[in-house]
Amino acid sequence: MATVTVDGDGTAASLIRDSESINAIETGIATTNGGLDVFYLLFAGAMVFFMQAGFAMLCAGSIRAKNVKNIMLKNILDACGGAIGFWTIGYAFAYGGADSSKLTFIGNADFALINIHDGASLIGWFFQFAFAATAATIVAGTVAERCKFEAYIAYSLMLTGFVYPVVAHSIWSSSGFLSAFTDDENKFLGSGMIDFAGSGVVHMTGGFTALCAAKILGPRIGRFYDRKGNELPEPVHFNPHSVPLQALGTFILWVGWYGFNPGSTLGISTAGYADVAALCTINTTLAAAAGSVSAMFTESILERRRTGLTTYDVTMCMNGALSGLVGITAGCSVVEPWAALVIGIIAGWLYIIWSYLLEKLKIDDAVDAIPVHFGNGMWGCIATGLFASPGLVEQAYGTPNYGWFYNWGMGNGTGKLLAIEIIGVLFIIGWVGLIMIPYFCILNLLGIFRVDEIEELVEFSLCTLYAIKKPLKLQHSRERCNPSPSRAHNAGTPTPLNRKSKS
Repeated sequence: MATVTVDGDGTAASLIRDSESINAIETGIATTNGGLDVFYLLFAGAMVFFMQAGFAMLCAGSIRAKNVKNIMLKNILDACGGAIGFWTIGYAFAYGGADSSKLTFIGNADFALINIHDGASLIGWFFQFAFAATAATIVAGTVAERCKFEAYIAYSLMLTGFVYPVVAHSIWSSSGFLSAFTDDENKFLGSGMIDFAGSGVVHMTGGFTALCAAKILGPRIGRFYDRKGNELPEPVHFNPHSVPLQALGTFILWVGWYGFNPGSTLGISTAGYADVAALCTINTTLAAAAGSVSAMFTESILERRRTGLTTYDVTMCMNGALSGLVGITAGCSVVEPWAALVIGIIAGWLYIIWSYLLEKLKIDDAVDAIPVHFGNGMWGCIATGLFASPGLVEQAYGTPNYGWFYNWGMGNGTGKLLAIEIIGVLFIIGWVGLIMIPYFCILNLLGIFRVDEIEELVEFSLCTLYAIKKPLKLQHSRERCNPSPSRAHNAGTPTPLNRKSKS
């Protein structure tokens, strides 16, 4: 053991002062790093929350002009209901009482943020709330133009307060059975599910909820069936309200994704976190670009084979970009940039396949949210099981499992991570379906899910506003339901269009 000889000229006091100075510097650095992480999450969370504006613009541009006010009201209240639901019980169910030494199905502490006062935990709630609100907003576009206001509020609260939190707890909480953040002995198949920013947790949850809702709610009048329920010879595609609004919404969402994916590091001061965030940014950009180009040019080739004409569909371009963004969200921190490009290309193709499949099944999705979020949410999880790089998995998660293609290239063929991702996908589908299908059926049986025929055919927002102020007179409603020929288009009469106008 080393000894320090101290003379009588105050060397000991000097050493004590130096030690105190070092401790003060270390404390200052820790405080600064903590503040930096709080600001980082504040900025990233604000970008994710601003995606609500992107969803609102995309919905407004995709539906008919007569229903724009109504969908704007629902988008705003979606954020409000999501905040209240996630504050009261949602956050507690998702992350309350997390303990990495044991596995639980649902959180059980910190309801209404009781006993949470430190900045790191409070800003963590804000960031996670923005994600929960995103999951709920996905459903809004799918059921637009026919869902009752009361039903929208009801399912938004259920989704953000209970359904989504259980999924988040299972995959992201340190106590979740599929989590990659539990103790090593508790990790599912040795590593847990890798869903870095939520292809499964957020987008699949919202997308499958939208699919359940659309199937039970039924299509808009005139989409696949006429007012008497007779099947139309060909599906009718409604004119979008505004392509510029659609494009604006797409760009806002793309920008918001730079908070969604890189921000999921949940901090920036820790060594290595900046590298992970930077990789997420690059992969997010490449996947979006590849998805956009893939969907647009593939659809153009298919259209040429069908009709002999070469056209370029802006809707395919926009939804292809969103599909690429959803597809890269799960693996943005663990795949190489070349893999992000491949994931985006395949995401564009999958969007086209899912869009045609829904039409064949006569499921009406007003904004094609199901192909974008559910279809490519599944692809994002599976792609992670295929393309996750060993070095990047070690950097971001510190676990031994990585993509099947890398395992196959090394000659062992182990597909453990791929199996985990598939199990995670099946869990999300099973849990969301178990809760939301009966829930939507109950709303439907109670008569509070779908608006009546008169409301659907006249200006939706007028009916909603009048219903709040005073009861509608049947005669007044029927007059609005039979507009003069010069106003027929503004009243929302569907016109047969080719797929180029589909949004």
